[in-house]
Amino acid sequence: MGEVRTPRFVTPLVAMLAGDPAHFEVAKGPLEALFGPIGLESPLYPFDKTDYYAASMGAVLHRKFFSFERLADPGELAGWKLATNAMEADVKRTLCSAAPPRGTESLPNLPERPVNLDVGYITGAKLVLASTKDFAHRLYLRDGIFAEITLSFRGDSWVGHQFTFPDFKSGMYDAFLKQVRDRHLRKVKDSGQRRTNA
Repeated sequence: MGEVRTPRFVTPLVAMLAGDPAHFEVAKGPLEALFGPIGLESPLYPFDKTDYYAASMGAVLHRKFFSFERLADPGELAGWKLATNAMEADVKRTLCSAAPPRGTESLPNLPERPVNLDVGYITGAKLVLASTKDFAHRLYLRDGIFAEITLSFRGDSWVGHQFTFPDFKSGMYDAFLKQVRDRHLRKVKDSGQRRTNA
């Protein structure tokens, strides 16, 4: 019988989508309140491998990542997803409250979903993302939340899987995600956790 062990801590990461890059900044404060200080912030990437979100978010979208400085318990992933779902609604309310009064010419035309916050974590071996949607490759956690291994790290590179999202599979994020992984492994080493299964 296998010995039950406490899981190694992970580095939380949020993969964000928005039509207006300024919306990432609106989400930044609430995300730091949840996870603590941001460790690494990615450049902006064009999100052009699918039009899945066009109806709810607009036709021209950008991707950005925040990783966080503090290591965390991976058992909290479902709670993080529930929190970031509520955060999306809060960000929309913030953007609406900052808008000029109705009837003015400068009233912004906010999409149904101004920002998309996909939360997950990185270890030495994988990138995991949470989802509210079940699918063949996803495992149920709790409270309507599922998890998937979006990318695995093999040799010296990230590797996608059959169901990996096209933008993640394209390799465009690999360099940034490798920086997050390298930083994660240094933090694990400094904290005294073993690298095995990190």
